[in-house]
Amino acid sequence: MNYWLMKSEPDVFGIEHLAKSSKRTASWTGVRNYQVRNLLRDDFKKKDLAFFYHSSCPEPGVYGVMEVTGAAHPDATQFDPKDEYHDPKSTRAEPRWYAVDVTLKQSFKHPVLLQELRSSPRLASLQILRRGNRLSITPVTPAEWETIMKMAHAK
Repeated sequence: MNYWLMKSEPDVFGIEHLAKSSKRTASWTGVRNYQVRNLLRDDFKKKDLAFFYHSSCPEPGVYGVMEVTGAAHPDATQFDPKDEYHDPKSTRAEPRWYAVDVTLKQSFKHPVLLQELRSSPRLASLQILRRGNRLSITPVTPAEWETIMKMAHAK
């Protein structure tokens, strides 16, 4: 099993949106970075776990846990000319962008905010904390996963 951290802006698609989705499940769409696309396409597996991270907001941090419940598939938004993530160079025969389906497992009563992540010596190598990191999805080590789960007082 792999562990991930997946960032989204809460006003665009936050943990509350996922909680209100049918069966608490949605496709993680809109990724338009080739490195992250490759992670989704090649490295994500069903049953992987991911932290839901709110970014670009007053209180950025980890707000809950999702499970990958659907393997990589072409991101439908790339084909929709009305969607902000439309890619006119992508075709159904040769899609450029991929998504996975995620299901909300738990929301944290006490989110682990960015300043808490930064203050933990055990998270010094957490990729999201590295200077210049702009990726919306990053891997998390098992030790980092355990640390954040403990910080959230989660199971």
